[in-house]
Amino acid sequence: MTIPLRLTLNGQTRAIALEDPRITLLDLLRERLGLTGAKKGCDRGQCGACTVLVDGRRINACLTLAASLDGAEVLTIEGLAEGDRLHPVQAAFIAHDGFQCGFCTPGQIMSAVGLIREGHAGTDPERIREGMSGNLCRCGAYAGILEAVRDAAGQTEHREDAA
Repeated sequence: MTIPLRLTLNGQTRAIALEDPRITLLDLLRERLGLTGAKKGCDRGQCGACTVLVDGRRINACLTLAASLDGAEVLTIEGLAEGDRLHPVQAAFIAHDGFQCGFCTPGQIMSAVGLIREGHAGTDPERIREGMSGNLCRCGAYAGILEAVRDAAGQTEHREDAA
């Protein structure tokens, strides 16, 4: 028995037949759809390497059953940039050296995008640290990550003020 799943993935409507109702969103993305940006770190929802946005909210894809997302809008790191133009958070991570080995970077970026969109980032370092606390970096690039999120949050606020 297959379970039909229809979702909008990085802006494109996809119809997917799930053979196993227990498949997580992370495994669907990586193994079936070839979108390997979200990483399988702990596979327990503790490291944030698998963070993606579902209907604009940050989730751990390793804990989310794909079958529960029928009709949802899913945004992964692969869908964040617009062509060759990086998303402001991606550009800020590069400008502020917000990564070292890069393993956690997609999850960090997606979490930062969600945090900013939720309006919870601001420019207060403690507030950003708290908001990003579900994303771990084994290399310890937290100073660069913090500055990248502050920079991107500031850019987003300036754009909204000008509109």
